[in-house]
Amino acid sequence: MQRFLTLALLGAAALGGALAQNAAPAPAPAPVAQPAPAPQTAPATPAAQPAAPAVRPPAANYVVVGNLYYDQGKFDQAYVAFRTAAELDPRNTQALLGLGRSQVRLRLYAPAVDTLRRLTTVDPQNVSGYVALSQAYQQQYMGSGDRASVTGNLDAALAVLQQAEAAVTALPEADRALAQSKLLNERGSVYRLQGKPTQAIEAFRQASALNPENSLLLFNLGDMYAASGQLPLAVSALQQAVILDPRDPYNRAYYAKLLALSGNLTSARVEAAQASRLVTGNAYATGQYGVVSYLAGDRTTARTQLAQAVRLDPLRYPEFYYYLGRLDLDGSDLKSARDNLTRAVALNSTSAEYAYYLGLAYERGVPGVAADNVRARENYDKALKLAPGYKQAQEGADRLKPPSSGN
Repeated sequence: MQRFLTLALLGAAALGGALAQNAAPAPAPAPVAQPAPAPQTAPATPAAQPAAPAVRPPAANYVVVGNLYYDQGKFDQAYVAFRTAAELDPRNTQALLGLGRSQVRLRLYAPAVDTLRRLTTVDPQNVSGYVALSQAYQQQYMGSGDRASVTGNLDAALAVLQQAEAAVTALPEADRALAQSKLLNERGSVYRLQGKPTQAIEAFRQASALNPENSLLLFNLGDMYAASGQLPLAVSALQQAVILDPRDPYNRAYYAKLLALSGNLTSARVEAAQASRLVTGNAYATGQYGVVSYLAGDRTTARTQLAQAVRLDPLRYPEFYYYLGRLDLDGSDLKSARDNLTRAVALNSTSAEYAYYLGLAYERGVPGVAADNVRARENYDKALKLAPGYKQAQEGADRLKPPSSGN
């Protein structure tokens, strides 16, 4: 837009100059047989005026464009718009917030932390800024290939949320409950990453109590119940989320999977199919339809939906590669099983289950694909490190234990 505006102005200036020259009257010819008029001084030609500099739209305009791109999932374009807005007005809080969030989406975690720290310095009462900064620390932790290098991130995320408490206290009383629920939701997410299920559940429960009409909080609460083995409570929480927002594909798709895990396969398949139809091309709903189909024994539908899900979003959902790997293992397609399970482990290196099944894929062999006991043992050991006492992983490790050398 800026380049177009500049060219338009320059073009207009050039055209104006040309028209001025063409419009200049030519000197009248001297009359025949008349004495030549006395010479006169030609009027001075006005000096050419420089083209007016192009005027850039204000920062607020770029913020509007950035928000539009962000909502459309075009995070690279949103980043450019918000960065321009922040350059035009370094104290524009909406520009800084949008820029920081866009940087997180683009996995520019260190710049995002710097941007959002600047925001909370410019506006210490900006609750959204603290929430986004806490999320940036969490995302950097989850996205790091070497989590030992970012071990302080989760403590930093909690410290940011503690700082935000003062900002919440300064809000009008009518706004405090909503803001507090946001902080509790983030606190629950940090506790989940720290492996503290009891504290996470309590934080999500309190957040939902303060903001009972928010289905996302119920989703998070249900997810934490499921992770801690409390399946009936998880199903109940997701059922409430679906009731609150029946057209949300994420709530309904996860509800379907929880129903399947609890043994209610008939209802699960109905809910999963409906979730996949709510929003065309939603990778999560499509993939969960595949998961539910796998759990229900419908291998054909499972493979179709899971393959489509990973095409729609190749990097976000390791669970779908895991179930594709399980399908491959069931069909003794060990090469594909190893490929899909390797992707699952690469995208989620903290899942003991993914590591165990990758070990199983390496331990098995078929004509044309030899067993690889070294890699199998490595993955069984990794699963045991992640989940000490994992029975199947221990049995696999014991099967492949090197024979002790006799004296």
